[in-house]
Amino acid sequence: MYEFPFELDDFQKDACNHINNGESVVVCAPTGAGKTVIAQHAIHKALENGKRIFYTTPLKALSNQKFYDFGEKYGHDKVGLLTGDTSINRGAQIVVMTTEVFRNMLYGTNFGAVADNLKDVKYVVLDEVHYMNDEQRGTVWEESIIYCPTNVQIIALSATVANADELTDWIKTVHSKTQLVDTDFRPVPLRFFYFDSSQPDKLLPLLTPSGQLNKKIKPEKKVWGHNRKKQRSYVKDIVKNLYNQDMLPAIYFTFSRKKCDEQMEKCASLELVTKGEQAQIRQFIDDYIAENPHLYNNKHIEYLLQGVASHHAGLLPAWKNLVEKLFQKGLIKVVFATETLAAGINMPARSTVISSTSKRTDSGHRMLTASEFLQMSGRAGRRGMDEVGYVTIVGTQFQSPEEVAELVLSDANPLESRFSPSYSMVLNLLQRFSLDEAKELILKSFGYFSSGSRLKPLLQLKSSLEGELKSREFVCPNKLCDSELHEYDKLRYLYVQNRQTYKKITKQERAKNRPLSAEVVKFGKETKAMLDKMHDFPCDNCKLYKKHTKNIEVVSRFEGKLKKLDKEIERQRDIFWNNFLAHRSVLTQFGYLKDDYPTDKGVTTSQIRSENELFIAEIIFSQVLENLTPAQLAAVVCAITTEDLRIDIPYLPISEPVRKTLNAIRNIRRKVEKVQNSNSVEDPMYINPYFSSLIELWVEGAEWSTVTEQIDMGEGDIVRSFKRVVDVLRQFTTISNVPEALVFTAREAIEKIMREPVDID
Repeated sequence: MYEFPFELDDFQKDACNHINNGESVVVCAPTGAGKTVIAQHAIHKALENGKRIFYTTPLKALSNQKFYDFGEKYGHDKVGLLTGDTSINRGAQIVVMTTEVFRNMLYGTNFGAVADNLKDVKYVVLDEVHYMNDEQRGTVWEESIIYCPTNVQIIALSATVANADELTDWIKTVHSKTQLVDTDFRPVPLRFFYFDSSQPDKLLPLLTPSGQLNKKIKPEKKVWGHNRKKQRSYVKDIVKNLYNQDMLPAIYFTFSRKKCDEQMEKCASLELVTKGEQAQIRQFIDDYIAENPHLYNNKHIEYLLQGVASHHAGLLPAWKNLVEKLFQKGLIKVVFATETLAAGINMPARSTVISSTSKRTDSGHRMLTASEFLQMSGRAGRRGMDEVGYVTIVGTQFQSPEEVAELVLSDANPLESRFSPSYSMVLNLLQRFSLDEAKELILKSFGYFSSGSRLKPLLQLKSSLEGELKSREFVCPNKLCDSELHEYDKLRYLYVQNRQTYKKITKQERAKNRPLSAEVVKFGKETKAMLDKMHDFPCDNCKLYKKHTKNIEVVSRFEGKLKKLDKEIERQRDIFWNNFLAHRSVLTQFGYLKDDYPTDKGVTTSQIRSENELFIAEIIFSQVLENLTPAQLAAVVCAITTEDLRIDIPYLPISEPVRKTLNAIRNIRRKVEKVQNSNSVEDPMYINPYFSSLIELWVEGAEWSTVTEQIDMGEGDIVRSFKRVVDVLRQFTTISNVPEALVFTAREAIEKIMREPVDID
């Protein structure tokens, strides 16, 4: 085993031994427990034996960070980087990449043949594998594991999840021999505190030594309407408490970007840094801005000098990078951050503050899940620097102290599959496999493997309905079956109807002093015969008749529910394969598949990576993008790659050619939507020109300040939307069957978009 300059923990030794034995391994451990050491062991083995190792991460920022760290540690010539828009030293022994890039390599599209892509690769590290839970991107991890060649050892690193054993069994089934190393060991234990606004000058321990809720904590008073806006902010009190008790540096998690900035401003006057530290911060900022002049006038500089910072997706990547570097040096004392910071970026802190254990969603407030809470609280406690990590939860009116204590004591949530076939997946599989073989691969998904636990609630409901039905079994005292009772019911109903009719006719005829006709007399006799027939039934004078009837009605209701439930269980059991077939059907109708093999159009679509590959392909083949200038092409692509925003932003006028092209694309969307709906496919298609006029300005050469002053929106959001455009334009230049003129226009647009600050990660 590679000798580290420190003693390894038991779980690290176990994992390294499994790697030495040629086995794949799932390492499930709390945030900050030291999982990276296991990856480093595999890196050393690869370097030693002349082999290669891929290190995958869920975020580009995380890939950039690992690329830098590994370059410093192992030599920059030995490390490569592959993300959507960056390719550095791709043939290196250690290649850091996003998980999407690894998945695309395994498909053999854009990156060349699979055998070439994975030449000499002995290990692949899937860092943050719990991202399989991610609604949008979880499928990528499952595909990566399913298609990864069995001679490559998988090293899957995960935060704590409840069903790590199930994940390991699945990898064992679809890949190769895999061992689980599961630990709840934290090298730096956590201590939990609660901020109660009725006692603002102290932090209260959340739990007693025996693990009960501290009785001194009072719930927050409910505040409604206008008073909520006037409510006092306690952020300064909380930070002051942390400062006085030597609990800084801290990451202060809050669920709103606006609040991050506001809270940073409020705490700037607290004098958290010494004069010496302030001089160091100023020197570091000056050096950093010399390399990144676009940050020269950033309005947050004054706050950094006070030892406070904000960190969220609305900020420029280079600025966030500066904040991270200063925090890592211990010069920033409090970072106010959204929960995205909890996702693996190296920001060691002594404390974390969680501003609320409930967060607002589209459907109102909801409590954080145990895994979300663990991810954030786990950032506290720096290994080798702190004996204890501190987690402070701020009291709010949306949570009770009891709920907070319950969350703190909860185990992590299980990992759930988000596997979802896409057009690209269908085409890639059918390009390489028969339909039956493709089905075999789909049935290898973690979603299918874990369908037992996914179906559990439905099966429990079925069992309880069946139990209810059993308890409803009615024993008729006259030994009549339900069908005989139905016969009596029918007869009774008919008799009542006929008797009423007969009485009505008789009354009318009497009023007119007319005798009854032969037909009416006959009708009267038939009705009387019905009554006699009814008397022959034992139900006619049975005291349990009503109970029996009611029971049949209830049983029939339960049977209806069971029928529906059985249908849903069947649908859920085969949901992935049915979804695959639905996408296949749409592709066949559009001529992208013929005899279950991709046509030329299908081959092009198989190489696209987007929310809805068919929509992008239809736009390319419709020729509506031809004859556009680079700026206009960027503006159109920007509209079709921008998701629906939750907030209202003012409409910015777009140029005439862009407007006309988007109108033509709306017709394409209607056509695709119609076929998708008829096949129950729900892949989204966007046409949102929120940022289109901005990117048009930018490509035409406008200054960054001219672009940003058009709209009150975070610069980070604008950069991210521009980079998404670059990602799709870059695909136009590499995928098959794209008209040459469009390829040239796309290249020119990329060149003009990728200038400072957009080109800086």
